[in-house]
Amino acid sequence: MAVQREGKEPIHYGDPAVTGGVSVFEQGFDDLFSYDGDDLGLMYARDRSVFRLWAPTSQETELVLYESWEDETSGSRLPMTLDSRGTWTIAVEDDLAGKFYTYRVRIGGQWNEAVDPYARVVGVNGDKGVIMDLRETDPERWTEDKPPLSHHIDAVIYELHLRDLSIHPASGIAHKGQYLGLAETGTRGPEGILTGLDHIADLGVTHVQLLPFYDFATESVDETKLDQPHYNWGYDPKNYNAPEGSYATDPYVPGLRITELKQMIQALHDRGLRVIMDVVYNHVYDGYRVNFTKLVPGYYLRYKPDGSLSNGSGCGNDTATERAMMSRFIVDSVLYWAKEYHIDGFRFDLMGLIDVGTMAEIRRRLDELDPSILTIGEGWVMDTELPMEQLANQNNADLLPGIGHFNDGYRDAVKGNIFLYDQPGFISGKSGLEQAVKTGITGGIVYSQDIGQFADEPLQCVNFVECHDNHTLWDKIVLSTEDVSDEQRRAMHRLASAMVLTSQGIAFIHAGQEFMRTKDGIENSYKSPVEINWLDWERCAAYQEDVAYMKQLISLRRSHPAFRLRNAEDIRSHLVFEKTPAGAVAYTLRDHAGGEAAEHLYVIYNSLPEGVSCNLPGLGKWEVLFGGDLVSKLAGDRLVTRGTGMVVLAVQQA
Repeated sequence: MAVQREGKEPIHYGDPAVTGGVSVFEQGFDDLFSYDGDDLGLMYARDRSVFRLWAPTSQETELVLYESWEDETSGSRLPMTLDSRGTWTIAVEDDLAGKFYTYRVRIGGQWNEAVDPYARVVGVNGDKGVIMDLRETDPERWTEDKPPLSHHIDAVIYELHLRDLSIHPASGIAHKGQYLGLAETGTRGPEGILTGLDHIADLGVTHVQLLPFYDFATESVDETKLDQPHYNWGYDPKNYNAPEGSYATDPYVPGLRITELKQMIQALHDRGLRVIMDVVYNHVYDGYRVNFTKLVPGYYLRYKPDGSLSNGSGCGNDTATERAMMSRFIVDSVLYWAKEYHIDGFRFDLMGLIDVGTMAEIRRRLDELDPSILTIGEGWVMDTELPMEQLANQNNADLLPGIGHFNDGYRDAVKGNIFLYDQPGFISGKSGLEQAVKTGITGGIVYSQDIGQFADEPLQCVNFVECHDNHTLWDKIVLSTEDVSDEQRRAMHRLASAMVLTSQGIAFIHAGQEFMRTKDGIENSYKSPVEINWLDWERCAAYQEDVAYMKQLISLRRSHPAFRLRNAEDIRSHLVFEKTPAGAVAYTLRDHAGGEAAEHLYVIYNSLPEGVSCNLPGLGKWEVLFGGDLVSKLAGDRLVTRGTGMVVLAVQQA
């Protein structure tokens, strides 16, 4: 069935004679043309290159070879041969290394030229694919050895934008804003503090999650104008399987961005850090100009009944991930990054727009490759042209085992609703949030009749209070509190971070959260000046006590398995909520084998500036494990605290 526009002829997108009268919008199109055969794209060898393109609506298809990235007119056109199920192929018996290439397809009376969607190497600004031997991009030491990870729950994720890390004048990093900047060691900032990779490794996190580093749109960052001010988060996909050139030392050398990205990944692995790639398969930069649409118009994107593009993403379009060849592309792309670049995890932007089947297949294929690879995403419940029961959102988490969802409910309970800027949260004294806090503490699982969220198991819950989106935690606290000292705000901030690091599920922090990062109140800084977005190493130097606090929190989590219970049944068996006054939440982790012997832990989150007094369970003699500066009295079964913050007690071991 074609898309029907009110009062107009239906849109068929292509000559029905080519497809036997079947529209790209019909299920029968996938039945006839979906292709699960040999690899799509380019298979290079020194004496022979084979190209395969899926373009079932095309009447003619050509491979176009160019000598340079800027050549627009003198490319040689080689006709391709129609093969099985709408694929076109050509084998060129020659060494094509160094050539640039595109495809041309004739659909109706129009020729469209596009980059190979499967292109793994691209020229400057990604307007042409490049032919080369990928083995030549491997660094001198490129090993598949990875830092150990026993379980997804053990992950402590540090989210970072590559440019933010190094661009500050006081970063001490030479390769500012580049892949190699994150690979540098021995860098120092104001007052001799650790910066860059040394700083991250010293915190003790396990994973670095990087905002998009595939090739994003020229309109976001023009790789030919890097001498001019530029900044973008990169949520504007152009070429999914090739790295972004603006982070390379020279974007004009096609293989260099690949080599330098691999060097960066190897440097992180060498320091015990795994790498998570932020991927954006839910939408493309421009639904009308994207390579997908040029090659098979109408197929790869979702449309409304009136013929307009679906826009659940708010970015102008939604990809039709439920279609066989869009789904195959996404799965192929994820596996390619995991294999070629040794990526250790994937964060799926707006995952709630992707269909359940595609996400489940990704997880299945990654489990075959390496079960330790993380899959997490934004499982928001979003409106798109697909039934809700088919979407990979929090409501369907039971259909997505092994896939984590960011817990926005816990985030908003801790710091206040992110869309109501002046609304405080638990940490800043808003009443009535204790129950919502408990749902995050228990990792989003169904813990009891009145405590539960979306998760079947804790690895499906990613706890966070700050990320690249929306206000930083510090800015949110400032906006939602009045007549409060900065010292009290620091206490609130520390409490929020402590809650993330001691709750069940996967822990996630944002770069700079450890030194109370501010973006001067800017909520959406995706293309704000670098001065808004950079990691301010002078602020880091001024907040070294808070950096040390975050480091201690991470060490606490990693030292006590009770904060990282593997399954829902263990949480229900070992975690017990204790009585506290309003404004505080306390729980014990009982009889958990935390090493050589079982241990009991008591954790209290207190938002009351005046402190709190509460009774302790009679499990033995309690001693302070963390937060001793907040303890006024600890005697027998009584704990009295001072000020806002977290205290952790442990039963004294025999």
